[in-house]
Amino acid sequence: MAIVPVREPLNEASERLWRLGWNALVWCAVCAVALAIAFGHAFSWLAATWMARPEFSHGPLMPLIAAFLFWQRRAELARLVFTGSLAGCALVMISALLLVMGVVGGAYTLQQYAMVLAITGLLWSLMGGQALRVVLAPVMVLALMIPMPDFILNNLSAQLQLLSSTLGVEVIRLFGISVFVEGNVIDLGGYRLQVAEACDGMRYLFPLMTLGLLVAYLYQGRAWQRAVIFVASVPVTVLMNSLRVGVIGVTVDRWGIAMAEGFLHEFQGWMVFVLSAALLLCLAMLLNRFNSDQLAWQDRFGLRVQSAPLRSVSQARGVPLTFIGSVLLIVALAVVTQVLPARPHKTLARRSFSSFPVVLDSWRGQQHNLPLEELTVLQLDDYLLADYQDKAGESVNLYISYYDHQIDRRVVHSPKACLPGSGWQMVSTRVVLAGRARAPVNRVLIAKGSDRLLVYYWFDQRGRHLTSEWSVKGYLFWDGVWRGRSDGALVRLVTQLGRTEDPGLGDRRLEAFAESLEGALPAYLPRQ
Repeated sequence: MAIVPVREPLNEASERLWRLGWNALVWCAVCAVALAIAFGHAFSWLAATWMARPEFSHGPLMPLIAAFLFWQRRAELARLVFTGSLAGCALVMISALLLVMGVVGGAYTLQQYAMVLAITGLLWSLMGGQALRVVLAPVMVLALMIPMPDFILNNLSAQLQLLSSTLGVEVIRLFGISVFVEGNVIDLGGYRLQVAEACDGMRYLFPLMTLGLLVAYLYQGRAWQRAVIFVASVPVTVLMNSLRVGVIGVTVDRWGIAMAEGFLHEFQGWMVFVLSAALLLCLAMLLNRFNSDQLAWQDRFGLRVQSAPLRSVSQARGVPLTFIGSVLLIVALAVVTQVLPARPHKTLARRSFSSFPVVLDSWRGQQHNLPLEELTVLQLDDYLLADYQDKAGESVNLYISYYDHQIDRRVVHSPKACLPGSGWQMVSTRVVLAGRARAPVNRVLIAKGSDRLLVYYWFDQRGRHLTSEWSVKGYLFWDGVWRGRSDGALVRLVTQLGRTEDPGLGDRRLEAFAESLEGALPAYLPRQ
């Protein structure tokens, strides 16, 4: 008698588990190839940023972490029916539009966020809303691999530098060492240390925040405990980095400047991250003591993988039409990105600042050069730094930075991020009207001890007179798409105030100089 295998019937003692059939796997493979082609350039630019900027060195781990968290949910997903969703198709269409706009406008950050939206939309169109909620957190982890916009990052970095300097000096003084701090510069008498970008804590902040988010997500505890773990990553980073600055100051005072250079400097940085991560895990262990349930650490952090039930029936999933439509849209997008070249950015004719007039009405000036290290950071295409003086002896410092093409870190740097680094404190900030055209400018009064400076600055962007970093970014994208231009400049005027001088007199000086400057700028800053 022949033995005929019989599939076990589904009953109350067995459970249906879904799996991807060959049909679904083929569509997923087509989708992966199309995504790689459509977003390949955006991802390669992202990978280059990870390699070049230490504060985003955690980026390559994000796809791996997202994949692990997704894999961890596989048992739960196997019990859900994938219904598909038209909303997922709509999200894929939106991501496709953003990608095309990003390619045309040369906005790589927009392309990268479009990639995350496309992945989310594809999963939504395949799974449906209920299943998507199960894996939404792993998908959102992918957004952490995209660098923060520079104009936000620069301001945050400047504040962290100041805070690290201030707290680091207090650590040094605990050892009885006489020290003076001015902005980011720590003066030990025989040595002067500058808390630069590499020491501001930014390179630890984002990786540690990511670790805090991962620990908080995995932690099987109360909501407030998860929130504490994540929020604690910020003060832990700041305090540990300040301790690092203090230790460097103490060791330099004892054994010389070599303690702040080379391998020792980098090793100290890695130790800061390792110790910060250890403190974060210790905090999670401490919070665990407040839980009444006694769970093993694998269960507390959700690391124990669920196994399939002993009695189950495996069934291949169908492929929702919404997913097929989304995949075909990504395939079409891949074709479009290959035949749609990035719009070339125009480089308009202009005069070099080396020929900028030294006489502006009653003002006579003298040009100066920026230090090499500042030029390396700013990556300028052209600049002007000059001191002007009128017949009455009143003086104004003029600085203009110009970029033919603004992209990635090659963008105008706001004085809000630069001035505090030298120890200047902002006393007041507001927008005023200046020049014959009565155009808006940022008016900033800054002080350092008894010294005071009055600063006017604005962003000259392709004929626009802007005062906000947000508007600069918005118009940069708009003009990149519709005008093929991304050139722009920062114009800054500075005058020193006497100890008892009314700031209103400084306003008159800067307004008079702005009027004299107005006629000379168009030849050096293209308007059309």
